[in-house]
Amino acid sequence: MHLTNSSPTITARDRHLLRHAALAVCCAGLFAALAALVQTGWGPLARFDRELTGDLHRYAADHTVWTASVQMFSDIGGTITMRGVLGVVALWLWLIGARTLAGWVAAQTLIGWGGQWVLKLSFGRHRPAFSDPVAHADGPAFPSGHAMASAITCAVLVGLLWPRARRAGRTTACTTATLTVLAIGGSRVFLGVHWTTDVLAGWLAAGIVLGAVTVLVELARPGALARDFRRVDWRTRPRVQRVLVSSARPPRDTDPSDDPAEDLPDARSDDAPPAAPADPSADPVPDRPDGLLR
Repeated sequence: MHLTNSSPTITARDRHLLRHAALAVCCAGLFAALAALVQTGWGPLARFDRELTGDLHRYAADHTVWTASVQMFSDIGGTITMRGVLGVVALWLWLIGARTLAGWVAAQTLIGWGGQWVLKLSFGRHRPAFSDPVAHADGPAFPSGHAMASAITCAVLVGLLWPRARRAGRTTACTTATLTVLAIGGSRVFLGVHWTTDVLAGWLAAGIVLGAVTVLVELARPGALARDFRRVDWRTRPRVQRVLVSSARPPRDTDPSDDPAEDLPDARSDDAPPAAPADPSADPVPDRPDGLLR
């Protein structure tokens, strides 16, 4: 009797779903805990927000040149810029035929934008107020839209690059994305238009959107994201490499009568003597009677 392993096999797609589901659930739990502490005005967290934001504002007020540079960086990395980048990426993916991947990018952008305002209006937290502000921003504070949009954009770009990059490229992409997200989020606190917990909430909300959208797309179109990633890999492969791969393949539907070797003249001259027959005695390993080699 043969025993078979009846335990279910976890495929790569299952692991992919589990990772993103875990990301969404963990970020949702942390966001809920942070929101509860902010709403109840928990003393240590509220004191941390006030002291850090106040210290950064005093530094920003005393260093106007540095503050202007931070303001410019914050404007460049704003929500409009980040969503514009994702919009261009989604359009390019659609044009090259990666329709599911394009929809995934567009969904990250639109759901992130809509979710940000739903959360802002739900909590209605006021922004920091100073008698001598160095910057201004409108709308509720919690969560930070800059932090949320930059985190979603950088994570999507790294995700698109990840399958094609080697270890050095992946390390560079992750490091650049992390520093960009931290810098944009920190600039909002430095300029005094957000509390630190607003920025943390923005990052957590981005994790919820990234994980939830990916799980929904995978469940609606199983395996479509992986196929589109392969399509992008082929479309973005260097042209020279594509030509070499194509030339290495044997031609299809070739006619044997079109063999170019038949059109070449015979290299042997008619006046040349025929080649001498091979001497059987010169064979170092003569054949045995049974047809096998000694």
